[in-house]
Amino acid sequence: MASCRTLSLMTSTSMASLLAYDPERHAELLAHYCLSAQPGERLLVGASTAAAPLVAATSRALLRAGARPAVRLSYPGQDEDFAALAADAVLDEVPQGELDDMRGMDGSLRILTPEAAQPADAARAARLLASRAELAALRSQKKWSLTLYPTPHAAAQAGMTLAEFEDFVMRAMFLDRPDPVAAWGEVRELQARLIERLSRADVVRIEAPGTDLTLRVGGRIWSNSDGKRNMPSGEVFTGPLEDSAEGVVTFTVPASYQGQTVRGARLVFRAGQVVEASAEEGEAVLHAALDTDPGARRLGELGIGTNFGIQRGIGNILFDEKIGGTVHLAIGKSYPETGGLNRSAVHWDLITDLRAASGAGGGRLLLDGEVWQEGGRFLS
Repeated sequence: MASCRTLSLMTSTSMASLLAYDPERHAELLAHYCLSAQPGERLLVGASTAAAPLVAATSRALLRAGARPAVRLSYPGQDEDFAALAADAVLDEVPQGELDDMRGMDGSLRILTPEAAQPADAARAARLLASRAELAALRSQKKWSLTLYPTPHAAAQAGMTLAEFEDFVMRAMFLDRPDPVAAWGEVRELQARLIERLSRADVVRIEAPGTDLTLRVGGRIWSNSDGKRNMPSGEVFTGPLEDSAEGVVTFTVPASYQGQTVRGARLVFRAGQVVEASAEEGEAVLHAALDTDPGARRLGELGIGTNFGIQRGIGNILFDEKIGGTVHLAIGKSYPETGGLNRSAVHWDLITDLRAASGAGGGRLLLDGEVWQEGGRFLS
């Protein structure tokens, strides 16, 4: 399939010199491509104060487009403090005013700013997430986008200097290209070819060391993630039938939940529901997430990473789930546009690497019994 070769060029620009991060260029892409800001629209921009340069640049870009930016800033570690210190009544309820404010928005942008923070108690963090479910549902009904501002902590987490990480982020978002929007258009076209085949499939089987899981996707809609909602992106995804997951899956890429690391998570499914769960590290965190609400024990998403320019995990799901040759499953909430019906306050993506060179032995994806991807490469 030509798409494998072409997608491998997604971040192929020469690495001879490091690109400095440019918040103005990033903001223009967010305002015009991701949010498609229109005159008079009220658009929420939510971020930590650590992302102030990008927040300011985005606000200016939205104003130039005729929109009305509504900036909401938090301080680093605010959610952790909230989970640790809030009284029960405060922890478990979102004020009506916050809900009404979201209803008045035309869209939203959330800027991730990875920072070192004291992990919150897993059970209380799950309660905080559950209390915000209605707010998250309102946000998801409007146009939205998610991106990342490069912080020193994120760079250290990725094993890079800040300059190296800024370069990594710029290239992953095609901000090194003369026309980033055109580059994302190429991704959209290539992923459409994958979706054409996936849309004809009913049973998807994931096979890898420690993994043998079957899902049904017949009648569901595959989404082409082309950078509008996630910046950067490079994945196709759908919502599997809620009672269809059968078997076991082991997640080989470390994941983070509520600021805590989970490694080697293993889930066993019967009739679509998690019946066994374990992890080499962070098992209590895994169980707390699964116990958030009934929907957290079912799958809300099956995603296939297509960005072969992202070669390794960096400890951030926005990038890691897009790695070409990986597959991810999200426990919890489905995206309604896929036809998924599962409801939960949780949407947590967990990744397994199918690449032959991943060190885990490789794996494969089968569509109705036909091998479609092997060792991380598409075959047909």
